[in-house]
Amino acid sequence: MYRHFYGLSEKPFSKTPDPRYLFLSRGHREALARLQYAVEEREVALLTGEIGCGKTTISRALMDSLGEECRFCFIVNPRLTADEFLRTVARSLGIGNPAAAKDELLKQLTELVYRLHGEGRCPVIVIDEAQLIPEQEVFDEIRLLTNFQLDDQNLMSVVLMGQPELRQILADPSHEALRQRIGMHYHLEPLTLEETLEYIDFRVEVAGGPQGLFSPDAIRRIYELSNGVPRKINILATNALLVGFGKDAAWIDASLVEELRDEASLY
Repeated sequence: MYRHFYGLSEKPFSKTPDPRYLFLSRGHREALARLQYAVEEREVALLTGEIGCGKTTISRALMDSLGEECRFCFIVNPRLTADEFLRTVARSLGIGNPAAAKDELLKQLTELVYRLHGEGRCPVIVIDEAQLIPEQEVFDEIRLLTNFQLDDQNLMSVVLMGQPELRQILADPSHEALRQRIGMHYHLEPLTLEETLEYIDFRVEVAGGPQGLFSPDAIRRIYELSNGVPRKINILATNALLVGFGKDAAWIDASLVEELRDEASLY
């Protein structure tokens, strides 16, 4: 459809976190560098940002950059009880049959963590949408996981990711003990106008498309409608390509993007 029309070999603004399309803005580079440092130091890290700003993409880039040095556990839906949370961690880290009894489950986790340490690998627990954690007990279990340590170093890293309200949740006095263990804090901002220009051109080129497919005015309008949020940029750019294809437009200008103004408020 529009891919052939615009000389694209694939969709340039897909929602899936394909590492080939990873565009590191200044903020994304700093977030990734801070997370890498936190994992290397076996610390607890907190990454926040508005919906669609690229937190999940950063976590995938973190995994790709550290490779075999770490064993990752990704929890994408943290609406779990404390016991469900521990069993999810155990399964993700390689325990095939997590014990039903909590004391036995913790024993399994302890043995696994120390075995991974002996192999030179660090378990990394990444919890996405952490603002949705429903129980204080789950936060307590997260804190207790950081107790795996030797005299000179921790043996596990935890990355908490979520929307800005996660910071407000953690500011509650009931989370003081966990908050004190967070060694890295970072808030991911949306893209600037200049970064939005670079972002769109970068993704079009990766997809095999021509430079300048989107005019500068079109990108400026996409930036204004998306507020620089990458997920919204992707939706608007895709829909602009569809509108342009329907009108046999050789390139995407601001007038085509302007047609998306009303639906942009729904994103």
